[in-house]
This record gives sequence, C-alpha cells and structure tokens, in this order.
Amino acid sequence: MTRYTTATDADREAMLAAVGVASIDELLAEQIPQALLLDRPLDIPEGLSEQEVNAELGRLAAKNTSAEDEVTFLGAGMYDHYVPSIIDMLLGRSEFLTPYTPYQPEVSQGGLQVMFEYQTAISELTALPVSNASVYEGPSAVAAAAYLAKLVNSKTGIVVSAGVHPHTIQTLETLAVGYGSTVTVVPLKDGVTDLDAWSAAVDGDTSAAILQQPNFLGAVEDVQALSDAAKDDSPAVVIGAYDPITLGVLAPPGETDVDVAVGEGQTLGNRLDFGGPSFGFFAAREAFLRRMPGRIAGETVDVDGRRGFVLTLQTREQHIRREKATSNICTSQALNALAGVVYLGWLGREGLPELANLLVQRTHYARTTLAAVDGVELLHDQPVVREFALRLPGVDVPQLVAYVQDHGVNPGLALSRTHAGVHDDGLLVALTEQRTKEQIDELARLVGEAIQSQRSGTTDAAARTEVSA
Repeated sequence: MTRYTTATDADREAMLAAVGVASIDELLAEQIPQALLLDRPLDIPEGLSEQEVNAELGRLAAKNTSAEDEVTFLGAGMYDHYVPSIIDMLLGRSEFLTPYTPYQPEVSQGGLQVMFEYQTAISELTALPVSNASVYEGPSAVAAAAYLAKLVNSKTGIVVSAGVHPHTIQTLETLAVGYGSTVTVVPLKDGVTDLDAWSAAVDGDTSAAILQQPNFLGAVEDVQALSDAAKDDSPAVVIGAYDPITLGVLAPPGETDVDVAVGEGQTLGNRLDFGGPSFGFFAAREAFLRRMPGRIAGETVDVDGRRGFVLTLQTREQHIRREKATSNICTSQALNALAGVVYLGWLGREGLPELANLLVQRTHYARTTLAAVDGVELLHDQPVVREFALRLPGVDVPQLVAYVQDHGVNPGLALSRTHAGVHDDGLLVALTEQRTKEQIDELARLVGEAIQSQRSGTTDAAARTEVSA
C-alpha cells in the first residue's frame, strides 16, 4: 500500500488517532454492513515481470481480429479509412501528445491555435458560423445539442428520426432524462424518415428535431424538407448528425436550414482502435454561441499587434456556476480533433470531394454487384453515399456473417443486432477507399456461397426428416 500512496504507516496512525479510532476497519465499521465485507484476501494472482506482462497482453490481443487482419465492410458509424503517416508524426510530437487542459490558456498559444484551426475547418465543412473545440464523440454530441435546444426555447419534447444511429438514440434517451425531456421516435418509410409522421410529431412542445445524414441504413435524407417541416408552425431547433466525409458531395447543414450540426469525427484521421477514442464535432448558428458545450478558442491581437489566441468561451461547471454550465466536458478530445484537422488539411479542398465521389462510385458498384446475387435484395432503393442495406429473405444473417468472416472478409453488420424483430434478415454494408473492386467481387462470391450453403443445409435437413418419418 505504501508503494502507491504518499501516506506512510505513521501518517495513517496519526490520522486514526486524531479521529479516535484504532484502525481503518473500526473507522468504517458503522458505514459498511458486515454482510458486504469480504472475509478473505482478494483472489489476485502474483505479480508478473514486465516481459511476462508483455507476453500476456500479446496473447490476449491475438484473440481480437483487427481491420488490418481482414477485409472489412463493417461500418455503422465507425469506418476503416486510411490514416496517412503525417497524422501519426504530428500527433506524436510531445507538445501535442503530453499537454493537459490549459488552465492558464493564453500561455498555451500552440494548443489554442490548434483549437482555432480545428473550429475553422469544422465551420467551413458544415457551413455554420461557429464550432466548438470538439466534444467526446458523436452520440453524446447529439444529446448535448438537444440540451442546447432546451436551453434556447425551454421546451421539453424531442423528436428524433428512426434513421438516427440506434446507439445515438439510446444515448439521447438516457441523457434526456437528466434534463427533463421526452423522446419521440419517428419511423422510416422506404428507407428514409417518414415526412408525414415527422411533421405530425413536431408540435408546439417540440424543443429539438433530430435527423441523421446519411441515415443509419445509408439512405440520403431530404434534409431541406425535414428542416422546413420542423419549422412550419412552432419552430424547433433542427439538429443534424452528419458523416463528415459525405459532406464532400452532400449539401452542408448550413445550406439546408439545419441549426446545429454534430457528428462522429472518427472518419477524419482516426483509426478504429477497438471503438475509440475519437471525437465529436459540434457546429451551430451564431445565435446559439453562448449555449454551446465545451470550449471555443478565439483569435485576437496582443498589445504589440501580433496575432494571438484566447479561450473565448468555456461553459463548463469548473468555470461558471454549475446550474449555468452547458456541459461537464473537461479534457475534450483535443488530440483526436487535431488528427481531424490534419486529415482535412491533408485532403484539402479538392481532396474531400474526390474522396466522397470515390466512395459513391465504389458503393454503387458494391450495391449493384451484391443485389445481383441470388437471394439478395435491396432493403431500400434510396440514394446512398458510402453505406447501404440489403435484405436476405430466409437467410440466417448472423450465420452468413460468420461464414464470410471465416474466409477473411467481414461482410458488414447483421441488422438483427440493432433492429431485432424489424430487420432480422438485413445486412448493412459499408465502403471506404480501402476497398477494391476485387475485394467487392470476393464479398459477393462469398455471400452467394454462404446463401447456397444454408439452402443446401436446409434441404438436407428436410430430406433427413422425411426419410426418418
């Protein structure tokens, strides 16, 4: 115990004597019921040497299959994009890798400039005038945006499209309880948000109307129509959750009357890394500036007229009265956000549309090729950018996924994992620039093979049953 704390045995004895007890057990006797106390030593194995620990961690890591070990078409919010070496080089520099939150921010001009450049890139990407310096990840950004809406209009209803990622909806529902809001989910129709149901759900009590572009099933939503419908009678704050890469070809939120644009930033220069960490981006109209979570860096000049940066806004509970705080975000995800702005700079103004167009082309090829496989149908025929949903009627999709994975290819997400009872025969397939025509052809071959294998197995089982009868 003394190896890991600054309190020595003598220190502890002095403290116990000061409060009038002889031991830690006596100190806690009245606070912890006897039935909850462990009457034996903890079952912890003996310690290992550094070499042994390294070997054990390697053994455990070998149980995982990474995106570098298989050809993956798995997406659903996290994508296997190529990460250029310049990102690792810059993120590994000690001035970026080691600093913590700047509590005397103006001293940290480099960190503030990174925030400012990041905010500028996100504002340009979303066509919205203000951006914060990032939040934790995409789902909590959506929940924070809904809280912003409540602060703006004091209403408590939240309308959200069923096309929003299921995990995001769960996060929203969990956090909405904390700020006294209720969530109504609007269904999809033909793969996109049912506009009539959306219009009917938004009423005078609606604080926020939330959509996703493209939606979880990969379909491109008519954001302008959804925004107009949400602002017809009693205007709600329209919140859009965006895949940033697709903004290379889709209309940015600021041009379709979206008030707050948020999203998952993993696709911008961040690896999958077993699901994180990544960062969430958050941009909004200027009227919402003082209600935004996190922190905002600003540009100024010093007394000598030199360009400098300041921490303009930080609406968290450590800096203002807790009841006025808009978030509890502390460290943010500054290093991950730095990867995002480096990635956008690496792509450049022409590179992002080129990448997005490449995704459209490869996705179209993959969608057409897979839909031509016997036993495969499109779940919807809406336009898509990088992801699409299929139906495999009568097929055990998780079993098909396992079969294809056994051949070194991850075919995508079995929708029974996210939409059980609704899309049990569904498969969500995603493309990045790392997937080639040859890999797509191989995926189609394996899917067809898996379907035929299942059909043969069913036929054989039926025949055996008939013979035994």
